Amino acid sequence: MSANESYNESVWSRYYGPNLGYIQEKYEQFAGDPSSVEAHYRELFAIYGPPPLTSEAARTPGPSLSGDTDWLRKAVRASKLIANIRNFGHLAADIDPLEQVHDSMAKWLNPETYELTREDLLALPASLIWENAPQDVQTGWDAYHRMRQAYTKTIAYEFGHVHDERELRWLNNQAESATSPAPLTAAERKALLNRLIEVEYFETFLHKTFVGQKRFSLEGTDVLVPMLDEIVRAAAHDGAEHILMGMAHRGRLNVLAHILGKPYDIIFSEFHHSPNKELFPSEGSMGINYGWTGDVKYHLGADRAVHEGETVRARLTLANNPSHLEFVNPVVEGFTRAAQEDRSAPGLPGLDTNKAMAVLMHGDAAFPGEGIVAETLNIGKLNGYQNGGTIHIIVNNRIGFTTESEDSRSTHYASDLAKGYEIPIVHVNADDPEACIAAVRLASAYRSLFKKDFLIDLVGYRRHGHNEMDDPEMTQPIVYGKVKNHSTVYRIYAQRLEHEKLVTLEEVAKMSGEAENVLQQAYERMKEGKQKNGEVKAAVAVQTGESRTPATAVPLGRLQSINRQLLSVPDGFKVYPKLQRILQRRKDLLNDGEKVDWALAETLAFATILQDGTPIRLSGQDAQRGTFSQRHLVLHDSDSGALFAPLHQLEDARASFGVYNSPLSEASVLGYEYGYNVFAPETFVLWEAQYGDFANAAQVIFDQFISAGRAKWTQRSNLTILLPHGYEGQGPEHSSGRMERYLQLSAEENWTVANLTSAAQYFHLLRRQASLCGQADARPLVIMTPKSLIRNPRSASSGIELATGQFQAVFSEPLLGQKPGEVKRLVVCSGKIAIDLETELEAAQGRDWSWLHILRLEQLYPFPERELAAHLSSFGSLQEIVWVQEEPKNMGAWSYAEPRLRDIAPAHTGVRYIGRPERSSPASGYADVHSFEQRRIVTEALNLNSQAKAAVPSPSGDGVTIAEIHTLGR
Repeated sequence: MSANESYNESVWSRYYGPNLGYIQEKYEQFAGDPSSVEAHYRELFAIYGPPPLTSEAARTPGPSLSGDTDWLRKAVRASKLIANIRNFGHLAADIDPLEQVHDSMAKWLNPETYELTREDLLALPASLIWENAPQDVQTGWDAYHRMRQAYTKTIAYEFGHVHDERELRWLNNQAESATSPAPLTAAERKALLNRLIEVEYFETFLHKTFVGQKRFSLEGTDVLVPMLDEIVRAAAHDGAEHILMGMAHRGRLNVLAHILGKPYDIIFSEFHHSPNKELFPSEGSMGINYGWTGDVKYHLGADRAVHEGETVRARLTLANNPSHLEFVNPVVEGFTRAAQEDRSAPGLPGLDTNKAMAVLMHGDAAFPGEGIVAETLNIGKLNGYQNGGTIHIIVNNRIGFTTESEDSRSTHYASDLAKGYEIPIVHVNADDPEACIAAVRLASAYRSLFKKDFLIDLVGYRRHGHNEMDDPEMTQPIVYGKVKNHSTVYRIYAQRLEHEKLVTLEEVAKMSGEAENVLQQAYERMKEGKQKNGEVKAAVAVQTGESRTPATAVPLGRLQSINRQLLSVPDGFKVYPKLQRILQRRKDLLNDGEKVDWALAETLAFATILQDGTPIRLSGQDAQRGTFSQRHLVLHDSDSGALFAPLHQLEDARASFGVYNSPLSEASVLGYEYGYNVFAPETFVLWEAQYGDFANAAQVIFDQFISAGRAKWTQRSNLTILLPHGYEGQGPEHSSGRMERYLQLSAEENWTVANLTSAAQYFHLLRRQASLCGQADARPLVIMTPKSLIRNPRSASSGIELATGQFQAVFSEPLLGQKPGEVKRLVVCSGKIAIDLETELEAAQGRDWSWLHILRLEQLYPFPERELAAHLSSFGSLQEIVWVQEEPKNMGAWSYAEPRLRDIAPAHTGVRYIGRPERSSPASGYADVHSFEQRRIVTEALNLNSQAKAAVPSPSGDGVTIAEIHTLGR
């Protein structure tokens, strides 16, 4: 026998029993089609040839698995042992740098629990209990040790909740592979050490140089920076043009410096100009304490380009974020979708998820604690929002401010929320940098292959308190006793590389010295810059002034052509018969003598905007049909359920149109649309609440981003928000869009707030807003849209009103005003109440109304002072200005309008209120009470009868109680 033959026989002798049968089957596959078997089998058969029909081991007496029931039971138990290591190994893994006590299921990972001995496992072939076991894993005992090694080290896996069989098999194979992801090279390990040194020295330099100032350091999870380095490299390699990041304040300065490339001296300058913490204890910089615009340094974002040679490979963006921690999540997701879409052609925008990737860094207390996280995860796979997967990193320091995990969540891990969305989870020890890089490489490969989210739970600790002025030992004495004696990650890793003879003490000292020297030089440059430039100056205020007034009228012939196209459907498409009748009524609404309703005016506005070359994105609950069954921008075939959007076949359209029904979420969806619009400002983005008051659930997005983003971060948005508003007796939750909240947030011309009464006004305002897309004077727009007025003929407009004119901030009541010199009472109102008044005026024809005039305030903010003053100048006999509203006195626009009306009221002209009294709830839940109150407001505003005036004390505006209403009714 030759030496080669002897060697081959020794190789095949490792296979026996079912294992040999399996390898013989593989060879038969290989012989028929080599590409049908895995690469390592192709290599095996190419080198050693075919396996023998029998082996030496097969001729050796041993237990018969087919006939010995005891051995069959042991095989089943061994399989269960392997499965439980795979499913529960993370509970016994070494993922906690401080080795704090935690619940463990280690007993379920031990053979003894399954009544198995070492000899039992040695007698079992590995392939019987571990499918696709590696070639060097021969026995059950080998399989047990290899699986323990894979699943209980410093990186731990949770994949059992992933239900897609293909994904789960891939994930398990990756976890159990000894070569994937590939281990770091010697050069990569040295570079990793150097990066950790830079991260730590940056934090310690800030700590000793700017004593007592807040910086929310990264220390304890320092490896986050090299993890982000690796994500950026992987994403750029896969062709991503944009990498969009979001994170809270902890570690933000380090990420800004080392990932976004913000110069050290600029960061030092921001510290140097921070206030004296004793005089200005609030959280921030001098700007925020003195009322200047801007934001604190650890809320600010940045962006940079990553170059390879002379070619820009990717642009990195770190989103600005307030202290509302996780609320940046949907904003970044919106950034990403906007970066991936091509909006240049008609129809739905084209989506390429390879063009951009989102990376979100979360806090371990905030991830399960803030509902916005669940909302954002929920939209991740939805049609109008999915963007090819996000890499999530929980920067887990095991504590939230002073709150321990057992007081902040009801789950075992901070990451457990993600299980409900079938997101793969890896837990990794922040003190093992190489395991952290392996986790990132796995996440990047999964996202690239499956286009879905992946979560890394980076388990570390927090070296200082919540901020650097806080003493954490008051509340966590045991933990911080350990932290004091725990070495930092760069020192741990340096010792490891020194032990492996990869670096020397001298090399580590050189790296450290260079890092410190760079920081010191930057600090000296900052000091020199201060001497040259003098003291810090106030931030530049947001410029205000009149916005340009674009032409918004559209020729009637063009509108009629569009209308005909909108009523055309493909051959064979069957529109629901009832809806078909409704749509066909629209065909004549642009003819002379007919009027365009609210929904058609909106659709015509959208069509003309698309023809002008501006892409449109509209989302919201039921946005395609419209909450009130008025819009119907997407039609459903009544037989097949197929979809058709008439605006997608519009002639001469030069941009995309996307309309999406959103999930039952407000905060995440509105944040997403804001992010989309900020990233793609040339797009006309609209969000519609199902009812206006549902926007309450998104108040943080309004407060922190939409209303203040321009002032804090010079972030431009043209987002349009549609909030159905109006009192129709539907109770507290379906009446008020809470306009008072948006008016309270109004300043520095940060946005426009409108409450409209006609379809033409809506048409012109939408076109005006769209014309501002991408312009320097773009502002968000909040519209109190109607409910009942959608179908009220008094809010409909003639086609000529769309074909001529423009939006009017102040609209004069058409039934009044013929004798301005005789007007004694001027009623100023906004929205639906104006239509109620007009209805009553027409019903009371024949009366002398010369003493009365009504102005509709269609634009509430910016307050149209000049237009109102022009109207007032024509009323020479004016005695009083009455603000009339249907909302309670402490709600609606009264508190906002009163001082502004007094400022422009002529001398000796009173200003007073008519409406509902102050209330804690927006509206009555009783239809009869609502009707009585509404009637009283109209009656008093128009001075219709003295009896009503006697019953209701109008000058005070206090109204009557519910009990009094019932008494009056009797």
